[in-house]
Parts: sequence; structure tokens; C-alpha cells
Amino acid sequence: MECGNPPPVLVDLSVLKYGGLNGLDSSTNPYDTFLGDELYVLINAMRSDKALLLKSSYTTVTRLTEQGLICPLTSLQCGTVLQSLTNTKSYGKCLQLHAHMITCGTLVHNTYLNTKIAACYAGCGRMAEAQGILCFQCIPNLGYVKNGKARDAFIIFDHMKNAGFRGDETTLLALLSGCGDLTNLKVGKAIHGYVVRNSGKLCSKFLTNSLIDMYSNCDSISDARKLFEKLKMKDIISWNSLISGYERHGDVFETLQLFCQMIMENEVPDEATVISMLGACNQLSALQLGSSIHSYIVKNGFGANTAVGTALLDMYTKCGSLPSARRAFDEMPERNLASWTVIVTGFGIHGRGKEAISMFYEMLGKNIIPDEGMFTSVLSACSHSGLVDEGKEIFYKMMREYNVEPKATHYACLVDLLGRAGNLDEAYAIINDMKVKPNYDIWNSLLSACRLYHNVKLAEISAHKLFEMNPKGVSSYVCLSNIYAAERRWSDVEKVRTLVRRKRLSKPPGYSLVELNNMVHQFFAGDKSHQQSEDIYTKLKDLNGQLKNVGYKPDTDSVLHDVEEEVKEKMLWDHSERLALAFALINTDPSTTIRITKNLRVCGDCHTVMKMVSKLMSREIIMRDIRRFHHFRDGACSCSDYW
Repeated sequence: MECGNPPPVLVDLSVLKYGGLNGLDSSTNPYDTFLGDELYVLINAMRSDKALLLKSSYTTVTRLTEQGLICPLTSLQCGTVLQSLTNTKSYGKCLQLHAHMITCGTLVHNTYLNTKIAACYAGCGRMAEAQGILCFQCIPNLGYVKNGKARDAFIIFDHMKNAGFRGDETTLLALLSGCGDLTNLKVGKAIHGYVVRNSGKLCSKFLTNSLIDMYSNCDSISDARKLFEKLKMKDIISWNSLISGYERHGDVFETLQLFCQMIMENEVPDEATVISMLGACNQLSALQLGSSIHSYIVKNGFGANTAVGTALLDMYTKCGSLPSARRAFDEMPERNLASWTVIVTGFGIHGRGKEAISMFYEMLGKNIIPDEGMFTSVLSACSHSGLVDEGKEIFYKMMREYNVEPKATHYACLVDLLGRAGNLDEAYAIINDMKVKPNYDIWNSLLSACRLYHNVKLAEISAHKLFEMNPKGVSSYVCLSNIYAAERRWSDVEKVRTLVRRKRLSKPPGYSLVELNNMVHQFFAGDKSHQQSEDIYTKLKDLNGQLKNVGYKPDTDSVLHDVEEEVKEKMLWDHSERLALAFALINTDPSTTIRITKNLRVCGDCHTVMKMVSKLMSREIIMRDIRRFHHFRDGACSCSDYW
């Protein structure tokens, strides 16, 4: 017979009443009904004859059923007893309990209990029996990691170490992968130490590559680089692990340098390499370099790889070339949900919300089921374009038609959508009524909207929530300070700045990037370090004069400092995006599109200047700031001044 689904439990958690279970042989013990001599014989027979094991198990189950024990102990109960037996080193009783679990099928696919039994035998000094169980059961550390249960794999490995066993290379590779997935640097370093202590048996390029990858995934890029440099024979996996680590870490210049070094050392890039390099191009908006990588992809036949195609698509959208992105999307031999999500996101950040929605519904027409990420993308697209009604409809359709419960990211999009449209009270009401706990992004969306519409009361509520959630996040302090400054509340500005100084927080410097002849040039506010600095400032002075002749008036409200108007105007013309613009005007052909990337939100006056320059110079200017893309053409912007 099989145990199957048992009837109501006859033996419950009364095991907990017996403490150390020293009275396991007592006639008053509730487990006396199954811990008989015949099971002791059974376990001994099992160790020498597996066929006898199967036969005896069936016989014993039948006999136990006749005696009235018709329900096996649960895993929890067995685990509790085994822990007690391990503590008391009760070898005989461990044998008896082991037999019960075998006969009742409790051990089938139960790695945890198998490991507990092995630990119990090892604690009793019976290493052969413990080793036999682990070998017979093949502890699936790798399977746990691959199935997203890395924490369980670590627990099992701990049990193995406590039982006196050494992890082999396969086990350690799986665990290092799990460390990367969980970004658990502490455990990763412990495994690294384990490898070093056992270097005589565990020294291999595979493990070193895995350690490099683990450190990269855990944002410990310096440790990854040290290991990489020690490798005498580097392979493509070694290079890819470190290159992808720098790319994820945001150190794109080091990513590019490492890639060049890789080429010079005659290592041939593969699909993983080009995916990382396309990601680096995204961050720099390096369209020329990205296009070169696209040519390499075509020449080497990587285009059939959906992951490569999706990365290429993402590169074009983030480098400001939406037409190229659309062509890349149309040319993909196979598209998955990730591909559709990227193209919807691309249309969204370029301010083409209606096309993003159209792509969303086209995807639905192909019977592709949207996930949480896709809904985030399409809701964000609605927010960038001010499509309030469409966004709200999709938000509620997500729940009604697709049974996707809104997460904090979706509520953040909804709050942003309403806030940008000026519906601050409705956005605040949703925050108070939502089912999930408002997180940092939700309150930050409301704070940003308060800045746009000068709502000081809600700004203070939002800012103080953000201060509680992330006391070291300087951006919320800066935003509140700017809101006070816009209202000329200079005493409140000073209070916030004093708080920032007391907490020793610092604002990241603003900078702008522009690509020219496959080189990326970086400019900071007031920067005079560039070799063409003199020409750049001369060009800016000339531009200022020409713009004033056609009606430009500086919006000094964008300068949130209590200084004279003349000083404010000078500060505006020192902004990094204007330096990048002047550099591009000097060094590019009049028909060339100018592409600028800024790490912060573009200010209102710079936005006006870009529009006017696009008309004055008959140049198209594409600027990417921290929020979205702005396409300036003939005196207008694609955002319709909605950003």
C-alpha cells in the first residue's frame, strides 16, 4: 500500500512535550507503536540489500497499519525528533526513526530530512552511514539554486558542513551562483575562504570565474578585479564576468577600457560580451559605438539570439534613435515578452505614449500575456505623455482582466501619472487608500509632482516620509529645498541645507555627455578642463547674444540660490548641457543631429535654450535626462513642455 493522503492526524505534535526524548523506549511514549525491533532489523538489512529494503518496507507499512498507526509523522515532526537525537547522539533511536520515514515515504524528494538524518548519523560518529545517505540521495544544491531556492541550498550546505562533509566543485559553483542571485557578499566571501582553505582539491578556472562573477553581482567589483588579474589563463567567461560586472556597476568607462584590452589580447567577443557592451552604450548614449556593435552582431550571426536582439533594441531606444529601435524590433526573428516590454518602454520615454499603448494592444493581439513589468512600462508611458484616462483604464484592467494585483511599482506609476497632470489630491488619496504599503518611489513621485505645482503642504508630507525611509538619500532633501527656494522661503531652505550638512550628505554633481567620433566627452557645470574650453565659452557667449536678439529672457527662477540676478544668469550659462551643446555645435556638421545625455533633470531655462537653438541653428537636438528624452526640433520639444 501507499501512504497517499492520510486521514486526520492520529499522532500530533505531542512530541514537543518530551523534551530531549530520553524516554523514547518508555511504554508511555506515543512513538512506541512504531519503534519496534523489526524496524531495527529493517534498517540494518537496508544497508546491505536494497531489494530487501523495498520488500521489507512494504511489509512493515502493512504491519504498522494493522497496529493502528495509519498516518506517518510529518516532516516537521521528524525534523524535531532528529534534532533531539542529534543532540543526544542516540544512534539506535535514529535507526528506528529512519526506518519509519523510509516505510512511510517521508524521505521521498525531501532533501532537508535526508540531510538531517545524515547529520544525526555523523553526530553519532557513524560517518559511513551518513556518507551513504548523502551519496544515495544526491543532495541537489544545484537544483535548488536553479529553481530560485538559493537560501535553501545554503541551509543544506550548512548541514553538510556540520555533518563533516566537504563540498565538491559542482556544489560550490551552484552556491556561488546563489550568492550572486541573492547579492549575499558575506556568504560568498565565506565560500571563497572555503575554496582557499581547500585549494589543493578545489583549485580550478571554473571556480575562479564563478568567484569573479559572484563578486561582480554583489557589487564588490574591486575583489572581482583582483581575482581576474591573478588569472594566468583568462577565457571568454573570465572577461565576460568582469565586463558585465563593471557595466552593472555603472562604471561604463572601465567597461569600455576592459573591452578594448580584451580585443588587444585576441579574445573573441561572444553573445554575452555584446549584451554587456550594448548595456554600456545605453548608459553613455553612445550611438556610434552601439551601431558598430550592431554591425559586429550581424557579421557574426548573433542576431538570431533573442536576448541579443532585445539588448540591441534597448540600446537604440536609450541612445535616442527610436526609428532604429523600431527597425531592430521588426527585424527580430522571434520576439518574447521582454522584447515587447523594451519597445513599449522606448516609446514611453520618448514621449510617444499613444504609440506605446498601440504596441501594448498589438502584443495582446498576439496572445502574449503581459506581466507586472509590462504593466509598469505602459503605465509609465501614459505618465510621460499625460494620458491620464488611458493610464487609469489600463491600471484597473490589469486587475479585472489579467488578475495582476498592483504592486508598489504600479501605484508609483499611477501616482506619477496623476501628479504630473496636477491631480495632487487624487494622487494623495490613492496613497492613503492603496492596499500595499507606500514605498520610497511612491512618495518620491508625489514629491516631484509637488515641485511642479508648488504644493508646499503635500511636499512637506512626502519629504518627511522619504526622510524616514531613507535618511541618507540626499535627493529628497534637495527637492524640498528647491521647493522652498522657488517660494522664496530662504529660512526654510537654510534649515534643510543645515540638516544635509549635519548628516554629511552630498549631492552627486551634474554632468552631461556628448559623443563625437566614437569618443564620449563629459562636461560638468562650470567645467573649464576640456582642451576646447576657451572655444566653448566663446560659443556660449555668442549664442546668448543671438538668442536675446530673438527674444530670449533668462528664467532665473531656475537658479535656486539667493544671489543677484546677474550672478544667476551666469550660473545658468555654466550648466553642463550648454557646454555640451556648444562643443557639439563647434565640432559637428550643420546637418548632424546633436545628442546629449544629462544625469539630472534638465532645468526649465536650459529646456527653453535648447528649443530656441534648434530653430536658430536649424539643428535637431536630442537630449536624454534622468526622466525621459527631449527631441528639440524647429523651436519645439517632443515633450510638449510636459516633464
